[in-house]
Amino acid sequence: MQSFRDLKVWGKAHTVALAVYEITATFPAAERYGLTSQMRRAAVSVPTNIAEGCGRSSDVDFGRFLHVAMGSASELEYLILLARDLRLLSKHGYGNITDSIEKVKRMLGALITRLKANS
Repeated sequence: MQSFRDLKVWGKAHTVALAVYEITATFPAAERYGLTSQMRRAAVSVPTNIAEGCGRSSDVDFGRFLHVAMGSASELEYLILLARDLRLLSKHGYGNITDSIEKVKRMLGALITRLKANS
């Protein structure tokens, strides 16, 4: 089993999680237990599930964790949209982070497809 650190998708997802922490640090204190917390949890869930899936004994198990990571990436994509619409995030900041999330989702999709082909 390979290390999660060797996966490009994990590296990109980790970078997105770091960016979300940076972005949410500027949110109002009133959002600390609301949107800030939810965005951070969704962002961290993506690389965490990739890492946990790498530690599983089969490609089927790994694939399940990749699907969970995909779901978390989609959740984060919506939360970023909500933050933009609430004017907590600039249009420029929204575009940058959304592009990164979409790239992670494409990479996850490709890895899931590759795992299915090898099964």
